[in-house]
Amino acid sequence: MPNTEQMREDLHKVASLVLTARRLLAGGTLMDLSAIQDRVREVCTTVETMPKEDGRGLLVDMQALIGKLDSLEEDLHDQLSQLKQRLGD
Repeated sequence: MPNTEQMREDLHKVASLVLTARRLLAGGTLMDLSAIQDRVREVCTTVETMPKEDGRGLLVDMQALIGKLDSLEEDLHDQLSQLKQRLGD
């Protein structure tokens, strides 16, 4: 079972993937987000199996990742709205 520091590192890697996706999206590049989805699922599943105190030690990192995912969602909605406007013209 991974320890707290290993999981913190995994969380930071996923956050980096999200940041990269946001940059690509801002540049107009389409991407497959399934890798991010899979990594988030893996991290969440692992944290669920950790001892409660170890998992609590990751709370701030998990909240930061959620914030980054929320920002990616907003970016996706914005891009979709822009695309709909262009197609509607």
